[in-house]
Amino acid sequence: MKTDNKQLLIISNQVELINHLKENLSVHCDISSVNSMHSGYNMAVDILPDIIFIDQTSLPSKSLKNISNFKSTHFLNKCWLVMYADENLKQGIENEYKDNIDEIIYSTVSLDSLFSRVIQQVHSKFSITNYWKDSFLGLFNLLVNPVVLLQQDTIIAMNDAFKQSFKIDSLVDLKLTDFVNCENKTKVRASLRNFARGKHMKAVTNTALQLKNNKVRNAKISFSKLDKMIYGQFIMMIHFSDDNPMISEKGGSHSQNVRSCFEENSNLAEFSFTKREKEIIQLLCKGYKTKEISDALFISSKTIEKHRANIVKRTNSDTILESIIYAINHNLIDLQYN
Repeated sequence: MKTDNKQLLIISNQVELINHLKENLSVHCDISSVNSMHSGYNMAVDILPDIIFIDQTSLPSKSLKNISNFKSTHFLNKCWLVMYADENLKQGIENEYKDNIDEIIYSTVSLDSLFSRVIQQVHSKFSITNYWKDSFLGLFNLLVNPVVLLQQDTIIAMNDAFKQSFKIDSLVDLKLTDFVNCENKTKVRASLRNFARGKHMKAVTNTALQLKNNKVRNAKISFSKLDKMIYGQFIMMIHFSDDNPMISEKGGSHSQNVRSCFEENSNLAEFSFTKREKEIIQLLCKGYKTKEISDALFISSKTIEKHRANIVKRTNSDTILESIIYAINHNLIDLQYN
């Protein structure tokens, strides 16, 4: 669900064939390649390719026994699965794989014909990424509660209720951590990473979420993995305190670390800088350099740098300038201070 370009995944152990395919098809689609069926399946559930090209001529026959997994996986059963196969093994291949493959192209076909057939499929109107995205959006836009689709903490898609509740006009670079306490952003990201790696399929908890107008609303939120094989993709449903619950807490396995993390977000003390941090920020606002701050406060330049790094970290910023802007916008320093 991440790109408008068609995705082609090549599973082959034949370098020359892979290079030919990339050379002739890269202008038509985005191409990834792996050299084993195991790696191919793992990559397929990660990138959700529109086309999966399996080179039977270069892969061990034993590795092909699980080829049915591709079509039996929920998010892959709409992809075009094509096998490039040895003509001399045609009868056995037809008997063994025809029910699990959309098309078999035999090695007696010229490479130009092979490229043309793949290009034809690339330019077909169907797209697996659009199929699942449109289906998902069509479903969750019917829900009255805010719902988002996440890749880790990045919001990939949101329903109308979420846009209205959080006054969202654009999805560009929007993250879940934009709606939690500033001090807790790093911990929220770590918690979601741990949830992605863990065995639990669901986490239900209570927390405080910050709306774009700086108002805070208490909410019950539920995370659910889309598929245990797809790393880091979740559906998150939000139920504000005054709403009736729309989901059951009984189903699935629950992740306690996510629950604890978001509950702590609600209980954090009000954010503030230390006295020394305020002094440093105020001098930075006046244009002081590190050496000048060191002289003014009678502390070493090394200590100044440590304070600066801590300020950047605590405000979840990338630069000290962003931290200063954050401090000013949230009235965390007194610019009249002398």
